[in-house]
Amino acid sequence: GNHTLLTDFVLSGLSSRPELQRLLFFTICLFYSMTLIGNLLICLVTVHPTLHVPMYFFLRVLSFLDISTASVVVPKMLVNLLSEDRSISYSGCVTQLYCVVSLAATEWYLLAAMAFDRYVAVCRPLRYAAIMSTRVCLALVLLSCCGGHVVSVVQTAWVFTLPFCGPRRVDYFFCDIPPLVVLSCADTSPYEKQIVSATVLVILTPFCLILLSYACIISSILKISSAEGRHKTFSTCSSHLTVVTLYCASGTLIYLQPKSSSSQDTKKILALIYTTVIPTLNPLIYSLRNKEVKEVLISVM
Repeated sequence: GNHTLLTDFVLSGLSSRPELQRLLFFTICLFYSMTLIGNLLICLVTVHPTLHVPMYFFLRVLSFLDISTASVVVPKMLVNLLSEDRSISYSGCVTQLYCVVSLAATEWYLLAAMAFDRYVAVCRPLRYAAIMSTRVCLALVLLSCCGGHVVSVVQTAWVFTLPFCGPRRVDYFFCDIPPLVVLSCADTSPYEKQIVSATVLVILTPFCLILLSYACIISSILKISSAEGRHKTFSTCSSHLTVVTLYCASGTLIYLQPKSSSSQDTKKILALIYTTVIPTLNPLIYSLRNKEVKEVLISVM
């Protein structure tokens, strides 16, 4: 029952070196500002009448999730970089963990839905409007959100049923599953297996579905006789595939790497990329590689 006596945790942050604190603060603050501005622009641009298609609807939801993920992690991290008090309340840690896992899982399921949308657009173009109706798009987003919520509730619940009877210092810059499990004085091997199972469910399963969709897409692209048509179709899909690759690489390296194969500092860097850098890159990837988005951006600016 010792874990019920805990009222807070202490986040160690990104670095213990005082000379790096201000540099990290301004660098992360810059990335966070770019995340907010870039994703808000995507949200505003994709409501333009010429972009009322499922792909841009999903892109708008993805931008909202990116803003939410960064906002759950970054503000607290920025405060901790300039403050000696790096504590986070027990309930605050529970809330942060739930939000991070829920948003990350929802984003992965949404990326799978986006891959399905590209599959229908390329492989079933004549039935695209009928298959990807407004009702279907809303249902896919709702299912993604519900899936993320269920995964997060289960993961958060079992983490905080662990007995935390050791130090309350979390060697991380936000409340996440691996650094919290380390604090438990119980046998955590069953929980570590659950982390692997959850990673397979949340990351690798959608990733396999995405790969399957793109295998069918590539097969269809190769059948297009026009070189210009092949290039245009592949260009439309490559932005989404780039984002998926970035998420999968960082996510799997964080949660599936054996403890002995990487330092905690390496995992912090990967988590920083996942929560701060990638949400900044998404608008750049989609806007710079998408002719329609660029044309609307130019027209409204």
